[in-house]
Parts: sequence; structure tokens; C-alpha cells
Amino acid sequence: MNNMNLEFQTQPVDMNSWRLPENQRWAFQHMAEILPTATISRGDGQVAQLPEGHRDLDSVILPPVFAGEVPMSVGSVMATTETDGWMLLHRGQVLTEQYFGGMGAGTQHLLMSMSKSLVGAVAGALCDSGILDPEGQLTDYLPELTETGYAGATVRELLDMRSGIDFSENYLDPAAGIRKLEEAIGWAPAKAPGPTGMYPYLRTLERKTAHGGVFEYRSCETDMLGWICEAASGSSMDALLSDLVWGKLGAESDASVGIDQFGTAVFDGGINATLRDMARFGSLFLNDGLSLTGERVLSSEWIEQTLAGAPDSRDAFADSPVDNLMPGGMYRNQMWFPYEGSDVVLCLGIHGQMVYINRPAQVVAVKLSTWPVPQDPARLFPTLRAFDAIAAALLVEVETASAPTPSEPEPSK
Repeated sequence: MNNMNLEFQTQPVDMNSWRLPENQRWAFQHMAEILPTATISRGDGQVAQLPEGHRDLDSVILPPVFAGEVPMSVGSVMATTETDGWMLLHRGQVLTEQYFGGMGAGTQHLLMSMSKSLVGAVAGALCDSGILDPEGQLTDYLPELTETGYAGATVRELLDMRSGIDFSENYLDPAAGIRKLEEAIGWAPAKAPGPTGMYPYLRTLERKTAHGGVFEYRSCETDMLGWICEAASGSSMDALLSDLVWGKLGAESDASVGIDQFGTAVFDGGINATLRDMARFGSLFLNDGLSLTGERVLSSEWIEQTLAGAPDSRDAFADSPVDNLMPGGMYRNQMWFPYEGSDVVLCLGIHGQMVYINRPAQVVAVKLSTWPVPQDPARLFPTLRAFDAIAAALLVEVETASAPTPSEPEPSK
């Protein structure tokens, strides 16, 4: 386990300054000291052990994508993408676990939009139990939405981000919906009068197109999904996460979630958790919904339909109004599928958060980061390629080891 304490925060950080690039590394590891949070309890269940079998993965070379490309190693990718911590499990065994910039194994790190995948898992567990109907209308659970832009939308459309709601996720536009949402929930100073709190903000959103159309990535979809989960179950999201996911995962640490002025969870990007526990979460998608302790968290049917997508999921993704830079990919149940087929599954968050799941190679990798800008393909895709390269090398090893030994010729008589 590599732990390099390189940076320490000496200046006060608050709501006004925590997103500044010079403060992010410290802030992402100390959110409870900056903004209000609620605990997501691990409960008193068994901890899923992560046996160690450390190997040198830093020296793995990424295959070039064009002629003449300067070779990159996994280590060089991690060193140039503001990595706070990364680890990789192969068949449940830790092959590497590294920390930088003051982060350690017990540090809760802000997950940003990887939180969406956790909320998606809560929705999956509620669907498995019959509490939530994925084809149900949102107004079945929240009649007050009848007079909002979400009237007529279904739970399925939220899960796959295919409602017709008008909401901009342009992080560089101070007037975008995502920035207005941050102001409403108290994550940023308000620049103009507007609604206060998550639910009042969601009620103001309007429809721009028919529900059920193309995929468009919008954080408000997960926020509405979280609200629906709470309404259907009668429980708060911190309790749902603890009871349905975190308490069954074999987590070794509590997690936490940011809350607004009224105690409502920031569903779309407010969860904080350790690197190790996010690796345990990713393992659910290798083990058909079972935790590493063998406890059922999600049904195999939920995992199967997540991996398969809907018949038109890839078309809806391709027709998105925003180029998602993943040709042939799709989005399903709050998870990303970057390639044609379903071999690789991702949880993603801005500023460099990733859970990488490669089912054929039986690999789960997690990277927590603090990129200075929210979205950066020049950092994202080398990280994805690095994990692909490791997974490919491990898959070759497994296939070679399992190949039958050629039979020796019989001696001549």
C-alpha cells in the first residue's frame, strides 16, 4: 500500500472556495468539515475481506491508439491525472492499492456523480422487492408532480436519463441548470433569487421534449429518482443506502452524503466513501448482485437487464444531443457502458472519479481524483485505457494458465 502525504491544507475552505482547483484535493477528502452531511451506516455486518496479492501494475504499457504515439505506462497515467488513490481487484484479490496527497485507506472521498450509481442500486433493490415499479409513472409516487415538467415520465426514464426535461449539464456555464441546482442546495453561493432546497428546485423544471426519447446526461434525473425512492419507501436516502446497499456490501467504513438545507440528500453527486468500499460496490456487478461476503444486494435479474440494456439503449445514446465520446456505448440504470457490448461497465464522476468493472477479466478498479476541470477527455480516456490494458494482460494470464497442456507423443516401439 503506497501512501504519499504530499499536500496539506492550511487555509480555511468553505462553501465559497471548496471548488477552487487549489482547494479541491483537500476539500474532496474533508466534505463533512465544509458542508452538512448525513451518515450512511455500514451497520454491524461482516466486513468483506480483500486478500492481498500485490503486483507491479505501474509498468504495464498501454497499447498505442495511433502510429507514433509515445508509449504510456499505467504508472505515468496515474501520475499525470491528479490521482488521490487507485486500486485494482482481480477475482477479489488486491493487486495494487495506492494513495497520494494525504489520502489513506480510511479516507472518505467525494464521489461526485459515482453517487448516481449508488442511488441506482437503491432503486434496483426497491424494484427487486416490488416497492418500486420501473414502468410506473412518477406521479404514482408523488402526485404533486402533476403540475411539473416531470408529469408523464416513468421511473425507467429516470434510471436511463431519457426524460424530456430541460436541464443543462454544462459545468462551464454559470447559468446552466447544474449550477443553479448547486445554488439551490447550498453547495454554492446564490447569484440570484431562486428556490431553496433540492425538492423545491426540482419542481421548477420544465419539459422540452416528449419523455422517453434520446439519452441526455442530466443530474436532475438522479435527483428526481432519489426523491421517488424516498416517496415509494417512506425512508430517507441515507437510511435506504445503509439498509439496502452499504449495510449488505461488507463495507468496512461508514459512508456519508451531503444534504441540503432541509436534510435532503444530494442524490446526484454528494456521497463520500473510501476507495476500498467502492471496490466492494463494483464487485456486485461481477458477482451478479452478490457482495463479497455472499449476501444478496441486487437480484441477478437486475444485473442482467442492466448489462443488456433496452433494445434501443444504444440508439438513444448515439442520438444524444451531446457527444458522449463513447461510440457504440449506452447508459443504463445509472451506469455507463463505454463500448459496444457489455463487457466493461463504469461508474463515473466529474473531476476524475471512476469505478471500472471488466466482467470477462474479473477486474474491478477504482480511481479517485481531483482534476482541476470537471470533464477532461485527455485524462478520462487514458485512465480507461490503463484499466483496459491491465485487464487484457490478466485475461491472457488466466487463459494461458487454464489452457490444456498438449499431450506428449507416445514413445515409439
